[in-house]
Amino acid sequence: MIIMASANIRLKYNEVVDKCKQSGEPIYLTKNGQGELVVMDIASFEKRGQELRAQQLVLESLAARLAGENDYSLEESKKLINNMISGK
Repeated sequence: MIIMASANIRLKYNEVVDKCKQSGEPIYLTKNGQGELVVMDIASFEKRGQELRAQQLVLESLAARLAGENDYSLEESKKLINNMISGK
């Protein structure tokens, strides 16, 4: 976890951007020692969104399975997950 003072976004913007891109992790910005903002680069943000959508699909599938609905075959599951990852 990367934590920085919120003044860095104003004073050292390029450094913050570089850290975001290099680490691929969000940077937590604080003001007076308290958390205030989280920033991250767009590529990492989009990747996290895709991962969350894929996790949601898995959870929905598990819930449907527990509710007695039909399962997906391995090939159907792979296709669904690949489509989610590629953004289709």
